[in-house]
Amino acid sequence: MLTGRDSLNRLIGKRRRYLPNRESLLSAPIQSSLNLCNDTKNGKIIPDDETEKGNSKAARLVTCPICGSDVPGDNHMINSHLDACLARGTKRKLTQRTLLQLNFSAQTKDQNHSNETKLSTTNMFSEGPVESLEQNSICGLANYVAVEDYNSNHWRSTENTTSHQRINCDEKTPLSSPHINGPEHDVNVTVDGMSEATLRTFIVGRRYSDEKEIKIGAHISLSRDPNNVKDPNAIKGFVISAPKHSLDVVQIKITYHKIESDNENDDDIEVSTCLWKRALHVARSAKGYPSSMIKYQCNFNLLIQEVLGNSRHLFKADEIDFLESFSMLSEDSQRLFVRLYMRKDNGYICSSEDTNELHDAIKDICNLLTVSELREISCVLPKNCHRGSRKQKVIASLLCFYEDGICPFLPKMILDRTGLCIRVASKAEHLIWRAERLFFLNGEQDLSAFLLVDLGIVKYPTYNCIIAEQIFSGLCDLLAYEEAIELAQIMDQSLDENNIELVLRCIMIAESRMSSSSCKAVQSITSELANTFHSCFSASWVYSKVVLLGISFLEREQRFNDAINLLRRLLSCFTCDSRRGYWTLRLSIDLEHMGCPSESLSVAEGGLLDSWVRAGSRVALQRRVLRLGKPPRRWKIPSFSESIKRKITEIHVQGRPLNCEIGMKSWFYGEDGEKCGVEQLALQYYAGEGGGWHGVHTESGIWLTIFGLLMWDILFSDVPDVFRSRFQNAPLDLATDSFYIVRKNLIESQLQKIYDGMAEEILITSWESHVGTVCRGVNWDRHSLSELRAAVTCIGGPCLAHLCRHLAQDYGSWSSGMPDLLIWRFHSEYRGEAKLVEVKGPRDRLSEQQRAWLLLLMDCGFKVEVCKVSAQPVIVST
Repeated sequence: MLTGRDSLNRLIGKRRRYLPNRESLLSAPIQSSLNLCNDTKNGKIIPDDETEKGNSKAARLVTCPICGSDVPGDNHMINSHLDACLARGTKRKLTQRTLLQLNFSAQTKDQNHSNETKLSTTNMFSEGPVESLEQNSICGLANYVAVEDYNSNHWRSTENTTSHQRINCDEKTPLSSPHINGPEHDVNVTVDGMSEATLRTFIVGRRYSDEKEIKIGAHISLSRDPNNVKDPNAIKGFVISAPKHSLDVVQIKITYHKIESDNENDDDIEVSTCLWKRALHVARSAKGYPSSMIKYQCNFNLLIQEVLGNSRHLFKADEIDFLESFSMLSEDSQRLFVRLYMRKDNGYICSSEDTNELHDAIKDICNLLTVSELREISCVLPKNCHRGSRKQKVIASLLCFYEDGICPFLPKMILDRTGLCIRVASKAEHLIWRAERLFFLNGEQDLSAFLLVDLGIVKYPTYNCIIAEQIFSGLCDLLAYEEAIELAQIMDQSLDENNIELVLRCIMIAESRMSSSSCKAVQSITSELANTFHSCFSASWVYSKVVLLGISFLEREQRFNDAINLLRRLLSCFTCDSRRGYWTLRLSIDLEHMGCPSESLSVAEGGLLDSWVRAGSRVALQRRVLRLGKPPRRWKIPSFSESIKRKITEIHVQGRPLNCEIGMKSWFYGEDGEKCGVEQLALQYYAGEGGGWHGVHTESGIWLTIFGLLMWDILFSDVPDVFRSRFQNAPLDLATDSFYIVRKNLIESQLQKIYDGMAEEILITSWESHVGTVCRGVNWDRHSLSELRAAVTCIGGPCLAHLCRHLAQDYGSWSSGMPDLLIWRFHSEYRGEAKLVEVKGPRDRLSEQQRAWLLLLMDCGFKVEVCKVSAQPVIVST
């Protein structure tokens, strides 16, 4: 994989379907000194048709309250799905208490009513097809906002779109607004003293036939459902007749009239009164205990509220109104939006009965189909259409025929198989993405982080969020940062699609914007804070990652001259950056590839004078200077020559190989005859004839775990601005120089305790207090407390204190490349020795970072070795 690709992917996070700045990014003229693209139109590339038309509409989607699956919101589709679930006996996720929780409202006492002396119901809707999702849903779901509509700045509600369809309703008392959690009713009125009371609701879970017909004003008989032991408040409805479509939702009005007839049976009156009292009791309970939000719904609202509270200055007025209007939606609408947003690709791809609106999204809609469905479509096309088993090749073939006009009916053929679909509106998607980015401050976390906490899977540490300074001072800085991330996503997608022309253009755009005056202004501010985390939230920093990935791409293409120019640009733009060591090393290597050894040597020598060149990069440059700086180029031997040429002890172990393939991991027979890797084989050697050592194959894992446990209180101490949300496993400045500088007194005090031999006590206390809590570098499952205690005891306080100091001072440079094995053995109950071993297979060699670690550990007083595993010579008997 190209260098920097993983880092860029982590920065991007979940790829966005809609990039609002894509067209402007790719079509704007580039003012760059580089000319990587040999185009004749100033490098302009027509962007892919991924932007949506402003007035496109998305179909509705609702969640089945029984099985939890998402189904299209058409009347007949959702109710047929519901009836199928009920017929299967699927366990219900909601009870019929919903009847008395949602969409009830009080009715005025002077409203005209029937003189019938029994519980009666009235159909409140016309016979025509109901278009509102509020009428199509199982639980009064308001019409969802996710319809693609660029002309609207608010989430959609059907409260204003269905009033003309209600009959026998008082206009002054409409159905509950979306933001009302429970039913509206007069719960204080007594049954004996009232002439009429009304609750409005609708039937759920009913089944009736097409043969029966119901008209407006028809009566529905209601009775208790004593067999429903799980829901004592359930009401079973026996439908006398049906609406126009047998699967339509039937909204009803339950009205209680005072019985005045003297001829009525007292028992009937008592039963009727008891039923009504029970209904009011349930309604009163629902009001006292409103329907609780589902966790992910609460979490989503919390995220929006916190972002608007802390970063309100980063949104325009209409964007603030848009986000705030989310809380005005009905709870079902909120849940539907969150479920869609959290889906891969933000829900389904939008489709429409108007196939002309599908032209731009046809490729994405094709991805909704299975391979077999795509092959069915391809069978009706000419014989040269691809009909293989690889989905993307079939899609590419279909799109080719569609774009050439050979298959103009492709959208209709696709819709026949997909049905109606839905997706989140582009504006909503973009604003929620921004809110997530501002809340988590990274691309790796999203709303699922809340879920992991709620389920108890992840437990974050306790710390105080002290915010004294905003990360983004203004909206302009944030918009520039967002635009840079969009370019990073375009770059990543172009590499996936092997679109070389677009990759080169992204490199030029990033280089020009990184060097532009605006980015220089940002850099001039952040250069003073480059050793803090603030620089990672600037547009220039994101562009530098795109350029670095582009350099790796150009080197793979052997375009070393272009790579050299970009490396020089990075070094000139970022004078205070921990990445300068890698950039300098690559520049020296590429110059040597170009046949310029003297210049390569000069670059390496200059890099050694740079205080930002550290760890493995510094060792690599030193070794290059020693190799290239021989007479007659250089006569003087560098001062670091003796240190870099120190001999590292080597141990040779032979084993029986299982494979000898080049480029494959080496496998051997272990001492027990089982398959094992070179690390396990080395552990077996040290445990046996190597001296009775105990140990673990850990690489950096055990050291970062020990560091995290020993420095726990330092990591999560009260430092302003480094903790922004409750979902952090480390302070934001951990991998920067400021981590040690800001906490120097606390760190040195803790290191002194470790030096004095208190490491084991600190380790045990930290383990028992925080076990299971996430912390960067700490792995609770891989290493037991007994192993950690043994390692700490045998390593000794002085060595451990030196190691922790290096990690605290430069965690970013030293958190990788540590030796493979940590082995120890006890000489007495409280005394022992430890050794670190780097294991290499038959075709492996030390990396510069590994060599830097071994030399550093030797300086700290550790015993280190390199264990080289080779195949036993084959003896052929004659």
